This record gives sequence, C-alpha cells and structure tokens, in this order.
Amino acid sequence: MSSWRLTLVTDGPFDRVLLRHISWLMGRLLPATTVVQPQCADFRALPVAPKGLGEKILRAVELFPCDLLIVHRDSETSSPDIRFEEIRQALLAAGCQVAAIGVVPVRMTEAWLLFDQQAIRLAAGNPNGSNPLPIPAAHWDELPDPKQVLFEALRVASGLPGRRLKKFSVSAAAHRVPEYIQDFTPLLNLPAFAQFEGDLQRILRELEW
Repeated sequence: MSSWRLTLVTDGPFDRVLLRHISWLMGRLLPATTVVQPQCADFRALPVAPKGLGEKILRAVELFPCDLLIVHRDSETSSPDIRFEEIRQALLAAGCQVAAIGVVPVRMTEAWLLFDQQAIRLAAGNPNGSNPLPIPAAHWDELPDPKQVLFEALRVASGLPGRRLKKFSVSAAAHRVPEYIQDFTPLLNLPAFAQFEGDLQRILRELEW
C-alpha cells in the first residue's frame, strides 16, 4: 500500500470544498490500495498571511509538505487560459520544487456544487423538501454568478419562513453541500472539470503513482 500527500492552495477559505472533488477524482484514477492524504494550505493561523499567489505557494510547500501541489484560481471574468498562465508564472517565481498543477473552475467553485439538488436540500436541513430549486439542469459553468444561484437555492431548499429564513446561515449551508455529494460524475460534462481530471491523470502518470 502506497501513501501520498496532496496540498491544495486556494483563492479563499470557501474553496477548500474542492478537496471533496479532488478526493473523488483520485479515487477514480488510483488503485484502491493507494492512500491519498489531502490537505488545504490554511494560512489563517499565521500572524501575517502570505500576499500574492507566489508567496502562498512558497508557504504552502514549507508548512504543508506534499508530493503533489494543486493550485486553485477561479476564472471569474477572465479566460481560464489567463488563470492557468498566472499559476504557471507563480510556480516559476516561487521556484516550486514539487510536482504541481492548476485547477480553474468556470466561473467559480460554487458552479461545481450546483448539479446535486439532493445534496443542496440535505445541506439546507430539509431533505424531504419538494420546492423546485432555481438551478438549471446543466451548463452550470455558464451562469454569471454561481455563488448567488447556490445561495438562493439553499434558501429555497430550506423551506424556512420569514424570520427563521433570516437567521438561516446560507454560507454555513454552502460549506456543507459537498459533504453530501457521493458522485461527481455529472461534472465531467463541464470542460473545466474534465480538463482537471485530464491534468491529474497526466501528473499521476509522470509521478508513477
């Protein structure tokens, strides 16, 4: 049995949910006997947080040693190619000595949580709800603001009225959504997720994992 360490560097705290996506993909791509230890480079406990992507990469490798580094950027309003080039330049500037790849959701990480409506209902605390959720059946990466779509879907899914809805922590619920997703296969229809799987597959071959 082999064991490998993987560190994820994210744009922001919410994006640590990508560890669920990564773990699922690694389960698809690696033998069942391989143990993957995924971790997020969490800098919140540091007295001074690293500034800029290059510094984040340097501190991540230093504080969260790994065999594979995954660097995340949301594409937002930019082309994914621009974000991948930013990651490449930051890795070069940091003199990164470990294997590394980028992951760039389109437009943002929240788009990769919209495909599983039951997970959203569970995260909202109302698994038996039947209110139609305001989410398209596909093309989640084409939404201009996936975060707001996810938040509104969680509010609707909660089924809560008036004052109780105002007290509902939609942000906390959003963090719970990936915990209830068991199968990320629908995301393979999105070019950015399919590219991420292909990049992972390539780097794993190079590392002979």
